[in-house]
Amino acid sequence: MTLHFDADAGIAEPAARRRAAGRRAHLAGQAGEACVERDYVARGMRPVARRWRGGGGEIDLILRDGDGLVFVEVKAARDFDRAAESLSAAQMRRICTAASVYAAQDRGGQLCGMRFDVALVNGRGETRIIENAFGDF
Repeated sequence: MTLHFDADAGIAEPAARRRAAGRRAHLAGQAGEACVERDYVARGMRPVARRWRGGGGEIDLILRDGDGLVFVEVKAARDFDRAAESLSAAQMRRICTAASVYAAQDRGGQLCGMRFDVALVNGRGETRIIENAFGDF
């Protein structure tokens, strides 16, 4: 049996348990992203990409809002505060770089309107969207 040492708990944990926890987190993330996407679609936006990778970063959700683009980072945690705290400045930079790469190949180019939203998902599946969370691009 492969063991992993959990420094916080001070015990060795089987690798299978870690994999199961990672799988649950992955599925919860996908469910949160789907919930957020439905919210945006209900507001008239059209999804154009999910989990898009490029420029050294990943963007969870890209939507078209008229002629502009909305880049969304989805953060899920037990509560909204913990979800918001999990977004780092380095991650925001990577998302901005990836968005620039995406926009360069988009029909509107880098001159189209862009905004960066953060969608928070709590443990009950409720969402809170912070529009233009990164400021102007």
